[in-house]
Amino acid sequence: MKLKSLSTLLFIVLGSLNFQSFSQIWTMKEAELPTQWMKDIDINHPLPEYPRPQLVRNDWVNLNGLWEFEPGKADDTTPVGKTLSEKILVPFPVESAISGIKEHYDRLWYRREFSVPKNWKGKRIILHFGAIDWESEIFINGESVKLHRGGYDAFDVDITSFLKKGDKQELIVRVFDPTEKQGIPRGKQENPPHGLLIMYTPITGIWQTVWMEAVDKNGIEKIKMTPNVDEEKLTLQVLPYNENLDNITIEAKVLDKGKVVSSVESMPGTDIILPVPNTKLWSPETPFLYDLEIAIKRKDKVLDKVDSYFAMRKVGIKQQDGKTKVYLNDKIVYNYGLLDQGYWPDGLYTAPTDEALRYDVEIQRKLGYNMVRKHLKVEPMRWYYYADKMGLMVWQDMPSVNSYIHHKPKIDTLQFQKEYIRMVEGLYNVPSITSWIIYNELQGQKTADGINPTTRMVELTRKLDPTRLINAASDNHHHDYVGDILDYHSYPPPKIIEPNYGMAGVCGEFGAIALEVQGHEWKPGEGVGMLKVNSQDELEEIYDEYVHMLLQYKTQNHMSGAVFTQLTDVEQEVNGLLTYDRIPKVDIDKIKALNEKLIYQDVEKTEYFLSDAISKPCEWKYTNKEPESDWQIQSFNDSEWQIGLSGFGNGNPPNSNEQTNWNTTDIWLRKTIDIRELSTEELDKLTMVVYYDEDCEIYINGVLAASEQGYVSNYKTIKISDEALNAIKPGKNVIAVHCKQTTGGQYFDMGLKLVTYTQRPIEK
Repeated sequence: MKLKSLSTLLFIVLGSLNFQSFSQIWTMKEAELPTQWMKDIDINHPLPEYPRPQLVRNDWVNLNGLWEFEPGKADDTTPVGKTLSEKILVPFPVESAISGIKEHYDRLWYRREFSVPKNWKGKRIILHFGAIDWESEIFINGESVKLHRGGYDAFDVDITSFLKKGDKQELIVRVFDPTEKQGIPRGKQENPPHGLLIMYTPITGIWQTVWMEAVDKNGIEKIKMTPNVDEEKLTLQVLPYNENLDNITIEAKVLDKGKVVSSVESMPGTDIILPVPNTKLWSPETPFLYDLEIAIKRKDKVLDKVDSYFAMRKVGIKQQDGKTKVYLNDKIVYNYGLLDQGYWPDGLYTAPTDEALRYDVEIQRKLGYNMVRKHLKVEPMRWYYYADKMGLMVWQDMPSVNSYIHHKPKIDTLQFQKEYIRMVEGLYNVPSITSWIIYNELQGQKTADGINPTTRMVELTRKLDPTRLINAASDNHHHDYVGDILDYHSYPPPKIIEPNYGMAGVCGEFGAIALEVQGHEWKPGEGVGMLKVNSQDELEEIYDEYVHMLLQYKTQNHMSGAVFTQLTDVEQEVNGLLTYDRIPKVDIDKIKALNEKLIYQDVEKTEYFLSDAISKPCEWKYTNKEPESDWQIQSFNDSEWQIGLSGFGNGNPPNSNEQTNWNTTDIWLRKTIDIRELSTEELDKLTMVVYYDEDCEIYINGVLAASEQGYVSNYKTIKISDEALNAIKPGKNVIAVHCKQTTGGQYFDMGLKLVTYTQRPIEK
């Protein structure tokens, strides 16, 4: 409200000015849910940090700030030399509050003047754009110098020959963004957004830093770094601008905290092999980064010099006891992380400040996660730098071309491939990225002509980058079972995904527990999620349950990882561990302890007292007629009951193993099992795993052990009541169950086991 009042006051005070003059007055719009960093934005120098940490030069100028802006039309002429009607804060998307526009337009014009430092004379002047969504055309002093299509990749242009004499140069950017109207990569963007269908506010235009730098005519254009852990070396490729390579040499140095590890001189066009003896490996526990200095020299004169960094690490899949597992540096690593969509309530795709960008990575490490799934978005390079530095493995999604919405334009398969190649090549040097995810939930995987390009895209990815894992399709659509990762989604609880087809098994999404926090909702009272809870305690209790399910799946079913949905609320989705404005909903230390237990604990021993149907179906006594009131006690005579194999059900619910048909409203079950004498500590570790659809009551020796309402779509761990634990005795024990059905599919099964774990040390 203060910002709106200020605008009104300025209008009154400056009422004598004409409309064009008034329109030049810029104010940041009011955000529905501002983050704590919004107030820290310097509108004269927003996001001033160097944007490319793996190729750093000293001579550069940040061009972020207030630019002229105007909505456009398809038949517009380029507004050369004309003052545009509004101002916008670059690099925030036009729909964001921080931009000062907070409106959606398919077509935009940007304009500003800039100066080239006088001491850059004689050098190439390179203009860089971190990302513009989607089509952009760049004009320098009225001439078109670049047409780019792609909303997530950085691009640049050598503008040297387009500069004119004098102090002022004109830069104009034309933008067109069709969003859902064309089958192009757009991730979760939809106009208008659909909260119930998990589609969000679209973003248009410049959304990452704009900058320029001075580079020698023979300077470095690109580098490519490939670590080889086995041979303790780094293969470095340096691509110069190649204007004149006579008498040119390239010098590269590896440094460990300022100390030179190795130094090599080489000719252009050849691979540079840099020894890295006594290698310090990168991992989430020890995220060590080596520094790298690269110089292009003619004789003894340094023409160009850049600073970079890299890490020594290797990822892959291997067989252990016939089961495929994910490895990091030749050690099995369980990948556990959050789904991170990278949306901000005030900046949308663009974090308000670099500190905010860093926070999103830092809080995930504080919560104990060792991995993140960057979902349907590519972040600025500084985000990946923080993941590298803090040891957060990244599963990188390719933004999808067509999501869940009613708009279904023909998928532009060629454009998807072009942008995918740029993503892989642009992020190739990032150590923290361990896996590429090509498709998500069939979005763009199957084209209108029925051709499925999955196998071809996996082959392409393998050629582009043989050093990382490939997840061809996250969730259920595994065409030809290609790639390294077998990935299924399951909501709300995770489900068992065992390794198969030579692939490691992961649950690529689960969770979505919705908790609204008053005062931190995008639209109060309209929050959505898979499973709604009313308190922090309830959220943490369910999370604890899911972690223990995953621990069993990891240790007994050989799963290699899982992704919990999600890091933050996003617009109407309220299923984050943090609110949309980044307020934690959970006890950070409590979640960290659970996560580290999952990641670092292994099974030492599993002892079954009652096997579930997934492990091994077993015989139960059962009846569909209501028995006498004492049916649950040990002495009850069940000799007239039928005998059937678990599980009991009808309609083949997901993740079940139906052996005996049950199609009535009620079923009563009894089974006598042997339990040895258990210590108090062992009783506390006794685990009951149950699949119920719908309401069920479970008794041990006539004492109520658990009562559950509703239904589940997978096996879940249920706490045994203290009274029932006390009723367990050495020798014969009776498990008695009543399960009730009202509608839909139906199923009941359970198991009882004692699992002993060992804790691996966390390396520091």
